[in-house]
Amino acid sequence: MPIKYVPFIPEPVEGQAVLGNFNRILRYKGADEMSMTLQRGMPLYEMEKQETVGENANGNMVIRGECVSACAYLKEHGIEVDLVYIDPPFASGADYAKQVYIRRNPKVAEAIAQAEEELDIDDLKAFEEKMYGDVWDKEKYLSWMYENLMAIKSVMSETASIYVHLDYHIGHYVKVLLDEIFGEENFKNEIVWKRSTAHSDSSGFANLHDCIFYYSKADEYIFNTQYVPYSQEYIDHYYRNSDPDGRKYLDRDLSAKGLQGGGYTYDWNSVSGYWRCPIETMRRYEAEGRLYYTKNGTARYKQYLDEMPGVPAQDLWTDVYAVNSQAAERVDYATQKPEALLERIVRASSDSGMTIADFFGGSGVTAAVANKLGRCFIHCDIGLNSVQTARDRLVADGAEFDLLEIKDGVQLYRNPVQTMDKIKSLIPGLKNEDSLDSFWEGAIADSKLGTVPVYVPNLMDSSTKLLDVVLMNRIIHQAIPDLDANIKKVIVYYIDITSEEEIKKFIAEDDSTTVEIELRDLKSVLDDVVIGDHAQFHVEEVHEDLFGGWKVWIDTFVSDRVMQKIFDFNNKARMNASAKKPFKPIEISEEGLELIEFLSLDCTAAEGEWHSDSEIKIDKNGFVICNGEKTKNFWDSTICCESKPLRLKIRNICGDETIWSL
Repeated sequence: MPIKYVPFIPEPVEGQAVLGNFNRILRYKGADEMSMTLQRGMPLYEMEKQETVGENANGNMVIRGECVSACAYLKEHGIEVDLVYIDPPFASGADYAKQVYIRRNPKVAEAIAQAEEELDIDDLKAFEEKMYGDVWDKEKYLSWMYENLMAIKSVMSETASIYVHLDYHIGHYVKVLLDEIFGEENFKNEIVWKRSTAHSDSSGFANLHDCIFYYSKADEYIFNTQYVPYSQEYIDHYYRNSDPDGRKYLDRDLSAKGLQGGGYTYDWNSVSGYWRCPIETMRRYEAEGRLYYTKNGTARYKQYLDEMPGVPAQDLWTDVYAVNSQAAERVDYATQKPEALLERIVRASSDSGMTIADFFGGSGVTAAVANKLGRCFIHCDIGLNSVQTARDRLVADGAEFDLLEIKDGVQLYRNPVQTMDKIKSLIPGLKNEDSLDSFWEGAIADSKLGTVPVYVPNLMDSSTKLLDVVLMNRIIHQAIPDLDANIKKVIVYYIDITSEEEIKKFIAEDDSTTVEIELRDLKSVLDDVVIGDHAQFHVEEVHEDLFGGWKVWIDTFVSDRVMQKIFDFNNKARMNASAKKPFKPIEISEEGLELIEFLSLDCTAAEGEWHSDSEIKIDKNGFVICNGEKTKNFWDSTICCESKPLRLKIRNICGDETIWSL
């Protein structure tokens, strides 16, 4: 249960009118119910610090959790943000997967012998793991976005701005939501980003762009003009003159004829003129070599190309390219956006030292760019893969931050998509039922009651995770009336609940249905699902070269979860095999070290928050990234540290992390 509910809108001061309703412009099913959600407030949960990286004097945060709950925490602690960029799901109907690579086994001598060779990624056996689903009912998506945007607005400073990155699937609807929340008068730009090169589409015109909607919170906001380099065509046309050293320039008129405000009359180089600058300035230009003379001796000003910032950026961005497969910044994260895109936004709408937030942080590009540009950052995402990717990326950049987790009951399984995929096998007796609306996950056959529809919250949709009066009202007055008249009972699972007593009282007092409603806690189903990985290792104090220290050897590693995924992958590949594409199974050695992606040692504390005093990440090519520094060495199955290690953390290639005491 939440600790409390934090208002979306500040409490009215004495004499101020109370906001009794929310004026919605966009009409859709469920729009009116948002007023109940907003009046309830944002659920505030316990926030647990998982790790501290560096001193973190600026209070940077990487948060695993929902946007609304993160905003509740920020607001409760009086933390405001000066710029928000979000790249939320696009309601595109696509599922996004992480490409999972099997690492090299360091126990194999042949692999170590090839340490200097570059690997061909195509030769690596890999499989995909679904990380999150962008599959939405349009109306639910809009209500979800409305709640998130209201939460974000509540933590924005008075001079803050927000950039919302979407595409053609849902952007036009969200634009109306933004008008509702921030006001049409605070709309600044619709930025069109050409994210793809030209390609053909036989069904219509090829889609090459995304839209970024830019709003300020109020009349006063920060905007620093950004410039893009001149095109070669522009340079060739205007900067045709050069000094003897090759320095290109454009000659500008120094005449004041027609100039508002007047000019100065004097002779220069035997030419009588009405000049736009005083003679003292003209003498300085001459001394600096900045005057160009026409055939009749008239002076003109040299505007050097290398001193010009470029063309002020417009709302059509064609000079920022998507992250390609060879880009140095690539982190193998679906939907990763380029740093150049965020750099323009951060520079334009913030100043040094300000706080930049991304509540759908994805690959961590916003936090990484903010850190490089001297800003503070808040990265938030529900996905474990996002948090791990951002964390490792920021460590490599030398950033300092706290890694936090919202304890809202959703983190029971390492991945919400995996949980939803497995839910039918976890709930005893739950089967598909074609006669039921999609609102119901399925049904259980009861010998006495017949068909019992079962509702399960969608872990990708924050509006359904918390069972409150709003959701129960929807179940009683919308979902149940659509059921067959013979239905006598329904089961409603929940991850979190405002108050079981309150919900049961609400059900009892509502006499609109005779259908029995049973409440069940989904956590009781999932508690036994999360099984840690197993490792055998040994620790020794070593004296190598001039320095002493400690070394941990990983002897064997077993991950039942990863092995099950590999088993499923092999079965599918076997069924799809053909003469042209023969079956090649993924095989794992007895040691199982190929399943390890990341190791970390804590030499500071035996319990509580993690301190990564030494860490190793093995990239998909098998090379070691040691404490954020890339190397061309293969992992040798060990990790070293200067002090005696107290705990060991291992992350498998699918992102599951397990901790052992040493």
